[in-house]
Amino acid sequence: MRVFLKPGELYISDIPTIVSTILGSCVSMTIFNKRLKTGGICHAMLPKSPYTKEHSVLEYGIFRYVDSSILYMLKKFEAMGISKDEMEVKILGGADVIDRINDDIASIGQKNIEIAMETIRNERLKLMISDVGGSLGRKIHFYTHTGKILLKRINSVQSLRENGIKAKKRS
Repeated sequence: MRVFLKPGELYISDIPTIVSTILGSCVSMTIFNKRLKTGGICHAMLPKSPYTKEHSVLEYGIFRYVDSSILYMLKKFEAMGISKDEMEVKILGGADVIDRINDDIASIGQKNIEIAMETIRNERLKLMISDVGGSLGRKIHFYTHTGKILLKRINSVQSLRENGIKAKKRS
């Protein structure tokens, strides 16, 4: 089965699935468990959720946020009887693909990475791979039944032009 994950979405499955997504400043975290051959991935756009735990997941779109997406995935994996020490975690994305007015202020991509790393540390998760930052976007394919990730770097300006959109080239 194949799934394309859009920004603000999350996918968890024990059925072999290839989940594809394209990341710019957004961050994806994957969790994989070998024992149950179960994998999950999120595509979060913003660092911190302004909503409390009482808010509805669907009503407030908490999957748009790095912190709440990670915590939601952890709850789902723990509900399947998977302990944190059985989870293989990978983090990808957080590129600086948008020109910034002030280089002294962290970009959205940088903030997304910081919150993801902070949440991973606070939850004492085992980070297997980190491919974050830089100035190029990423196209990824995540295999839920093996935890494998295929990654291709994308020049966002080139991709925009190929789709007929004018963009200013970064120097």
